Amino acid sequence: MFVGVDIGGMSIKAGVVDGSGKILSKASCECNGKLNESEIADRICDLATKVANDAGFDIRDAEGIGIGCPGSIYDEEGIVRYSCNLNLKNAPLAKDVKDRLGVEVKLGNDANCAALGETLFGAGKGCKNTVMITLGTGVGTGIVADGRLVTGNRSAGAEGGHIQLSVGGAKCGCDKRGHFEAYASATALMRMTAEAAKRHPESLLAKLAEGGISGKTAFEAARAGDRTAKAVVNRYLTYVGMGLVSLANIFYPEKIIIGGGISNEGDAVMRPLQKYVSENVYGAEYNPKIEVVAATLRNNAGIVGAAALFMTKREA
Repeated sequence: MFVGVDIGGMSIKAGVVDGSGKILSKASCECNGKLNESEIADRICDLATKVANDAGFDIRDAEGIGIGCPGSIYDEEGIVRYSCNLNLKNAPLAKDVKDRLGVEVKLGNDANCAALGETLFGAGKGCKNTVMITLGTGVGTGIVADGRLVTGNRSAGAEGGHIQLSVGGAKCGCDKRGHFEAYASATALMRMTAEAAKRHPESLLAKLAEGGISGKTAFEAARAGDRTAKAVVNRYLTYVGMGLVSLANIFYPEKIIIGGGISNEGDAVMRPLQKYVSENVYGAEYNPKIEVVAATLRNNAGIVGAAALFMTKREA
């Protein structure tokens, strides 16, 4: 049995995963940017111990603990170089957890883990080449090529959320400007929604925004026929499509898998993105079709993918 741990900006989730990708037990706890390295390691260990006990075994008997963490991760050394959403810099997180529990630990970027989980056991099952995009607070990307995770030199790569879309454009969460994340994240969609609502106070979008803005607001108003909201959704999905095409032109995957809260909008997201990719990817008329699909493991992708770090090899 393996334990998979998925660290997020607001919570840490853990689960016991078997060799078929099935979660046998699961638990979560709160997490935030104020916690230090030691406190995060303590919470991971507590959760791992709990889910192992719930599944009927001692955590020390686990075959391994895989951890997915946001940020720049040095996989081979088990170090979180930097995570802008967490209070972690050059943190030897894998060693911290291993020293506490006495179990082998592997660490990876959370988006890479989600991509691995979806490719092995979810929407990309049966594929050897996939790109996963997670549209949430930021934009995470994970790349599987010929059945292996691609992480770049010292695992510093695969940061597709920071592809440059616009020179001097909107500010990204990394403090630089014009990145894919600054236009395609749920945070970016909320910003576009707020701006449009302010410009068009007569719109249904503006009325819905009075109750608070989320990543769903523009889609809800668009479904009701609001023209302002439709323009926001179209603009947003065009930006997402631009990033997908850039990644598709480099890796030409069998499937592009869309995860994160935005993927819950279903066909309202998948159909326009499929159309954009099919029309704009290089050589589309001569090459195999790239499918754009929604993630199927959803909130479990990170847990399953983290555990899967022990089930497959990664590119150096």
